[in-house]
Amino acid sequence: MILIADCGSTKTHWCLLDKKTIAAEYFTIGMNAVLLTPAEMEEIIRRELLPQTGTLTESVSEIHFYGAGCLGDEICGNVATALAAVFTAASTIEVDSDLLGAARALCGRRPGIACILGTGSNSCYYDGERITENVSPLGYILGDEGSGAVLGKILVGDVLKRQLPDDLCEKFLSQFGLDRLSIIRRVYKEPAPNRFLASVSPFLLSNIDRPEIHALVTNAFSAFFRRNITNYPQAGKYPVSFIGSIACYYETQLHEAAAPFGYTIGKIVKSPMPGLVEYHTA
Repeated sequence: MILIADCGSTKTHWCLLDKKTIAAEYFTIGMNAVLLTPAEMEEIIRRELLPQTGTLTESVSEIHFYGAGCLGDEICGNVATALAAVFTAASTIEVDSDLLGAARALCGRRPGIACILGTGSNSCYYDGERITENVSPLGYILGDEGSGAVLGKILVGDVLKRQLPDDLCEKFLSQFGLDRLSIIRRVYKEPAPNRFLASVSPFLLSNIDRPEIHALVTNAFSAFFRRNITNYPQAGKYPVSFIGSIACYYETQLHEAAAPFGYTIGKIVKSPMPGLVEYHTA
């Protein structure tokens, strides 16, 4: 059996394949490979996954693990060590970045520009086998243009600086039970401010018919294309495809932002798993 994992910091999606058929799918908490030791990751897998899989674990011969932060031999090696300790019958264990997972899911074995647009953002040029160029996303403070965290950051800043109409500002603060001091505390003093900022971004979708909100979103996507995609020499030659909730929710605005650059939008999907299943069973 083949086991595929799409692992983020908050959630991991596991898919077990029997030949070319999906035998089962499981969900567990996420793992940040940069912060966890192999022993800690092994403990999470045993605690979260094994009660769901039962004896099927013994039948896994091949593992393909795609994770956020899985960059470099040391980190990927740590993940592989944790997996090997649990899945002792696996003769093949491949650990790669979530960005390569996105590229394989979106492009298969064809070249293209693959992007992630969720809580964070990322992009690459994929030649059909590997990622050959990657503009660093830099995180939500220096980059991550178009991501849920950055959309939330712009929204919160515009609300507190009264750059939006008063009724929208009051509606936002009331809907989330926030005020200036509570926002400052959540952003500057509490853990995971990027997740907090992303959590308020749905306000944009529910008010996208307001011209001010529509402009905020399309401008953020324009910044994503300008600061990331224009750096790829292949831009314009291949479609730009996306994985992630933000790309799915704001598909219309994404197309609008791409048009002035002359880019063609390819696939837009919420999860890489269907594409990864296809890739590993082709």
